[in-house]
Amino acid sequence: MLYFDHCASTPPREEVITAMSEVMRKHYANPSSLHAGGSEAAKLIERSRALLAAQLGTSGGRWLFTSGGTEANNLALKGAARMYRSRGNHIVASGIEHASVHDALKQLEQDGYRVTFLPVAQSGHVSPEDVKKALTKETILVTVMHVNNEIGTVQPVREIGELLKSFPQILFHVDAVQSIGKVPLDPEGWGIDLVSASAHKLRGPKGVGWLYVRDGVQLQPLASGGSQEGGFRAGTENVPAIVASAKALRMAMESMEERAVRMRRFSDKLRAFVRSCPELKLNGEEPLAPHIVHFSYPGMKPEVIVHMLEQHGIMASTKSACSSKDDKPSRVLLALGASAAHASGGVRVSFGDEHEDEHIDQLISALRSVIGKLKPLERSRKH
Repeated sequence: MLYFDHCASTPPREEVITAMSEVMRKHYANPSSLHAGGSEAAKLIERSRALLAAQLGTSGGRWLFTSGGTEANNLALKGAARMYRSRGNHIVASGIEHASVHDALKQLEQDGYRVTFLPVAQSGHVSPEDVKKALTKETILVTVMHVNNEIGTVQPVREIGELLKSFPQILFHVDAVQSIGKVPLDPEGWGIDLVSASAHKLRGPKGVGWLYVRDGVQLQPLASGGSQEGGFRAGTENVPAIVASAKALRMAMESMEERAVRMRRFSDKLRAFVRSCPELKLNGEEPLAPHIVHFSYPGMKPEVIVHMLEQHGIMASTKSACSSKDDKPSRVLLALGASAAHASGGVRVSFGDEHEDEHIDQLISALRSVIGKLKPLERSRKH
């Protein structure tokens, strides 16, 4: 089977698996314990934290370890909104955020916060000018994802960060789950206060994520208990996963440029094929991340296409893994102005390190076969 669902999760590197198993075997003490075993475990966490900062170019601030991107997003948004409630109750977000951001904001609305969900262009991008127009004296937080998890559009977070430097009372959060290790990101240089990420999106283990918190920013913790992670996140740290996640990040960052070139070649080839098929419609326009291609077969259920591809030895997905079992039209595609039929027929292909040019040829061949079998079904349904 060829696995083209790297946006959902990635196969962990052998070096990562080895690192995690070794730490589990040797460093099982609680890092909060005062004895030597606890001290050694605590040192591993701090080394991993320093490695994150070095790889992602942050000299100040703090990288927190969480259970994943969802917790990192929730801690950033709810923690900041509740901590700075005295400043105001208004939040600005793009209309195509991941469910862990969108739904967290919906919960904050129920708590009395006001959220402005910005429209996006048909290209799939939010406008920095629209962000500026949405700001009010009550705005305390802006959140815009870096790479959309569904269609792969790269949002202008650098430009948004620049404009927000003129509004120091407003915090800027970026969901970078689909971008770190794939496209450049400079939290400090771009004026970003909070950055969320997840290790299993870049060949690390599941169950560990990261949240960058700029110096001076405070968050109200989601969980009460111990004083771990500087008091931001109570609970015993998952030392093996933390160490393994740092290793995965280092390896991803060291090979990012080379992998981006390869994956851009793959995505260009697949997009050229999709454009040649009148039945298919590409979703999203440049700038796009190199590892994601999203297209629709309007009027055709995407799960049918995904299951037919699987019969050809291809594993792909419909939308984000969190929402893949939801048969509603894609919220992201609807925000782009797509019809319900168009928004209900999306398929996502996401590339990884193991892919070669012949794998893309196999994918295209399988897609060609699937479309050929679906065309008669489409014609019979229309008649």
